[in-house]
Amino acid sequence: MDITLRIAQDTEADGLLGRSPLAALVGMLLDQQVPMEWAFSGPLTIARRLGGDDLDAHEIAAYDPDAFAELLSAKPAVHRYPGSMAGRVQQLCQYLVDHYDGDAEAVWRGVDSGKEVLKRLNELPGFGKQKAQIFLALLGKQLGVRPRGWREAAGVYGEEGAYRSAADITGPETLRKVRAHKQALKQEAKRAAAEAKRAATGTEKS
Repeated sequence: MDITLRIAQDTEADGLLGRSPLAALVGMLLDQQVPMEWAFSGPLTIARRLGGDDLDAHEIAAYDPDAFAELLSAKPAVHRYPGSMAGRVQQLCQYLVDHYDGDAEAVWRGVDSGKEVLKRLNELPGFGKQKAQIFLALLGKQLGVRPRGWREAAGVYGEEGAYRSAADITGPETLRKVRAHKQALKQEAKRAAAEAKRAATGTEKS
């Protein structure tokens, strides 16, 4: 895998994501509660702090947990919650070692069904259904991995022309569109919560 990505908005960080399946998985894992650029820059930061320019699942899985947490916590931190995310990264790598001999690409390599790829992604530690669908959409839209039925398996994230997630980011303009979509979802969720609260209060008064 050696694809040009633009998710991290940094040439070197995106270069690692495009050539390293493990880095792409780790970036996806980190993509929660922080800006996407921060999350997807994390793999390069980790690689450099480990003294290299790539990630190795065996090395990360075998790393002393306290030392690895310190590595991610050093300034600038890899994540808003570097300690807990360090544990999740190690769990992901240990799973890949146990089930795929540390070969991240083996999760999807040669699999001819989008449904099966989604199942395998969903089994990864830290990957719920939504994260698995977004990563499947990223594989199909940008990384050339398009097993039968991948769009359907990826759900709304697989839709062509959508700007919903990291799978749709190809530069600054699409990043703005994805960010606007996420912000609209947050506002809608707030409105729904406020309406539910008003409805509940009205029921109690009556």
